[in-house]
Amino acid sequence: MRVAVVCRDGVMRNDVFYPWCNGTANRILASTRQKPEANSWQGTMNTHLLTTGSSLSSRRSFIKQIPAGLGLAAVSFGTLAEAMASVKQRPPVKPLGIALVGLGYYSTDLLAPALQETKNVRLAGIVTGTPAKAAAWKEKYGIPEKNIYSYETFDRIADNPAIDIIYVVLPNSMHAEYTIRAFQAGKHVICEKPMALSVRECASMIEAAEKAGKKFSIGYRMHFEPTTQEIMRIGREQVYGPIRLVTAGAGYREGRSDHWKLKKAYGGGAMMDMGVYSLQAARYATGEEPIAVTAQTFTTRPDMFKEVDETTLFQLEFPSGAVASLSTSFGMNMNYLQVTAQNGWYRLDPFSSYSGIKGESKDGPLNYPVINQQAAQMDEFAQNIIDNTPVRVPGEEGLKDMRVVEAIYQSIRTGEKVTLPPIS
Repeated sequence: MRVAVVCRDGVMRNDVFYPWCNGTANRILASTRQKPEANSWQGTMNTHLLTTGSSLSSRRSFIKQIPAGLGLAAVSFGTLAEAMASVKQRPPVKPLGIALVGLGYYSTDLLAPALQETKNVRLAGIVTGTPAKAAAWKEKYGIPEKNIYSYETFDRIADNPAIDIIYVVLPNSMHAEYTIRAFQAGKHVICEKPMALSVRECASMIEAAEKAGKKFSIGYRMHFEPTTQEIMRIGREQVYGPIRLVTAGAGYREGRSDHWKLKKAYGGGAMMDMGVYSLQAARYATGEEPIAVTAQTFTTRPDMFKEVDETTLFQLEFPSGAVASLSTSFGMNMNYLQVTAQNGWYRLDPFSSYSGIKGESKDGPLNYPVINQQAAQMDEFAQNIIDNTPVRVPGEEGLKDMRVVEAIYQSIRTGEKVTLPPIS
C-alpha cells in the first residue's frame, strides 16, 4: 500500500500523476496493489478534494473516511495542515495563452474544445493559411484579430505577450521548422507526435529549446491518461513479476488517396502516424529502451501506397529480456495493448483512443476516471511553466522514439536485425 500527498494543482511529488486532480486544489490519494473494486473506500479516497473557502473539508472529516489499518501515520496532521495552507496562500494565476499552429482535424475537433475545459491555459491565438478558417475561429472563440497569424506572418508572434505557448499541429515534415521558429520567438512549445522526421531534427529542436530557455513537450497525451498511468505503475513496480512480452497494435483504414499522410515528403506512412503509439506502449509498459529491432512491411493497396508504408510489423528486444511484437497499419483497424508478465497479465483495449480507455488484469477490471486527455496534457504543461518544473513528456521522449523508428526503417531496407546502442 502507498499513501501520498498530492501537492498543488494535482502534481504528485513521487513521480505519479493523476490528471483528474487538475485545478487549484489539494488532493489526498491512496492506492494499493489490489484491484480497485476490492476496496470500496478507494473511490471515496480518490475523489476527496480539499477545496478552498466554505467547502474546505476538515482534517477530522477526512480521517473518518479512512478505514482502520490504512496506515494513517503516513499522512501526518502537519502534512495535511501544510497542504491546506498552501491552497489558501496560493494566489490565483492568470491562465497562459496558447496559439494553435495548423487548424486541421486535431486542432478543430479536439484541442480547441479541450481548451474550453482547461484552467491554466486558454486559447489565445491561431496560425492558419486559410482565411476562411481564421474568420470562423475568430467568431467562434472570440480570438482578437491581432492574435491571428498566417504562416507568412508567424514570426511576428514574438511581439505578442498574450501568447505564451505555441502548439505545433502541422504535417510531420513541418514540425522541426515551426518548433524552432517558435523558440526563436521566445515561446514555450508543444509539438505533436511524431516529433520530427529524423533524430537529427529532434536534436536541433531540443537545442533550440535549451538556447531559448523555454519549456518543450511532445504531444503524447496517453502519459496523462489515468488507466495508462496504472499500466506504467504495474510494470514499474513489477506487480506481476518481470515483463516477458508486450503486444500492441495501432491502426485504422485510411481511404483518402490524396492525404498528406500518404506522401513521403510530408513524413507520412503508418509507422510515423500510428506506429509511434505501439512503440510508445512498449516503452512505457516496460520502462526500458529497446536494444534491438527487426521489422517488416507490406501493402494490400499498392496503387495508394506508392511512397509510404501501409502496414508495418516490428519486434523489439529489451535489456531485461522482455520482447515486444508490435504492429501498425493504414489498412486495418487495431487498438490494443497486452502485457504478459511472469505471474500475470494486463491489457488495455482500446489503448490509444481519445476517450474510453478500458483496462483489465488477471485480477479484474482497471477502473479509473475518464478524463479529457488533451485538457490534462495542456493544463499540466502550463502549470510546469508557471511553477518552472520539469515537463512530463520532454523533447527527449520524442527523440527516443525517432531513434527506434529510424532503426525500423533500416531493418525494413536491409532485412536484418538492427542493434541499438545504449542511451547515454
